Amino acid sequence: MGKFVIKTVKTGVRFNLLATNGQVIGTSEIYKADASCLNGIDSVRRCSAGGIEDLTVEPVEKVKHPKFEVYVDKAGEYRFRLKARNGEIILASEGYKEKKSCLNGIESVKKNAPEAEIVREA
Repeated sequence: MGKFVIKTVKTGVRFNLLATNGQVIGTSEIYKADASCLNGIDSVRRCSAGGIEDLTVEPVEKVKHPKFEVYVDKAGEYRFRLKARNGEIILASEGYKEKKSCLNGIESVKKNAPEAEIVREA
């Protein structure tokens, strides 16, 4: 089972969603308070069943929020971001060289996020 790892950073608090193998699947924004960070985790759990909107193909088939958006970054790598019902980005991935790996990352969020335990990094 995956886990959410909460970490305090200089400017606030953030979380990473880790897969069962310990790899980072996605990272949150930086929150000012623990309560906001925990709300972010709850939002990822609720929204992880969202559809996938692939921005790398034309025409783009629009998907309602919550949704995962797949896109190519400036370095030419595939990434995804999970958007909540209000359109805010609540989780962002690292870059992937292949689109298939990016889509596997989304499947990992869908599989791990709903039941992932929450731990605090020391």
